[in-house]
Amino acid sequence: MFREAVARGGLAVVTGAASGLGRVSALRFAEAGLGVVLADLPGDALNTVEQEVRSAANEGATVLAVPTDVTDAQAVAELADRAFAAGEVAVLMNNAGIGLPTGSWEQAENWRRVIEVNLFGVMNGVHAFMPRMVAADRPAVVVNTGSKQGITTPPGNPGYNVSKAGVKVLTEALAHDLREAGAPISVHLFVPGFAYTGMIAAFIPEKPPSAWTSEQTVDHFIGRMSEGDFYILCPDNDVTPERDRRRVEWALGDIIENRPALSRWHPDYADAFARHEKMR
Repeated sequence: MFREAVARGGLAVVTGAASGLGRVSALRFAEAGLGVVLADLPGDALNTVEQEVRSAANEGATVLAVPTDVTDAQAVAELADRAFAAGEVAVLMNNAGIGLPTGSWEQAENWRRVIEVNLFGVMNGVHAFMPRMVAADRPAVVVNTGSKQGITTPPGNPGYNVSKAGVKVLTEALAHDLREAGAPISVHLFVPGFAYTGMIAAFIPEKPPSAWTSEQTVDHFIGRMSEGDFYILCPDNDVTPERDRRRVEWALGDIIENRPALSRWHPDYADAFARHEKMR
């Protein structure tokens, strides 16, 4: 559906557009010939990206920066009003996200903030845009940015994992409901690998060899979206698509085999998982 949406023209709306994957996605959508509505918190970063996207866009294309806090449902509704007033929405990319440390019984305020941004920010976008996108009855796509941590749920940051697992479930339900409604809108769960974004750079000053750039990650995502994939798990310089499949299989196997929770990280299962990951 992405090719059809681009051919029809219109706007791409990207949240979390001021840096990282959102910034590169906005540039790619502009280069594809779409107008772009950029949403992020107000500041120099958003203003800079607006100029970058304007330089990449076709002459006369709409490029609009709208300062938006995605945790505020009214603010996201106003973002939708601004976007639809400017043109048809061809792409909605709910990408805004943050990472804060959380523990299973610690850092409750961080839990709330992460879930407000990562999960309810996506929900706010879906609720604000979908009624008019469905009513428009035109080819369009919705992209929600998830995480492998929302699929295999590794130990270390349960609040983040919960937020991204929620995005996965919401996106699956949205795809089903739009299909049942007969709407010409495809939905895609964008799952980056280890991508060197601004959020990572805050902790790691130089790009690790195992990480992909934001450009590599977005180009892979757009290529797979163009082919119609729903689950778009992106590789990196360390994790291949086959390795991703093995890890997801093992995670699901915990339920099927009634193994201990998160057995991939359980010392009694270390050897079994290592053999599983190496299987061909």
